[in-house]
Amino acid sequence: EIPSLIKSVYSTLAATDNPASAPAEQQQPAVSLKRSVTPGHIVCLECGDHQKMLKRHLLTGHGLTADEYRTKWSLPRDYPLVAPEYAARRSELAKAAGLGFTRKNRRPKSAT
Repeated sequence: EIPSLIKSVYSTLAATDNPASAPAEQQQPAVSLKRSVTPGHIVCLECGDHQKMLKRHLLTGHGLTADEYRTKWSLPRDYPLVAPEYAARRSELAKAAGLGFTRKNRRPKSAT
């Protein structure tokens, strides 16, 4: 009686643990990849939210890192997670503050 019970439990567990038996649904992106990047914002493919920066939104809202997000949606490594206009503006501000230069190459401060 015990061997048949063990066999029954084993077959039940094996059937529920088999991921091949349940077809995995492929999630569709909220928008097309072409429409996901605009100059002013990036659209999250998970939920369709418009963001200037996706990294924090992905981690807090979806529990995904940037690499996991790119892998999940088969995005190229250079796919932007920051809106182009926002990145350009932040770059301008950093350069104006003197960041990104070594001491030897640092621009002289203007007499203002």
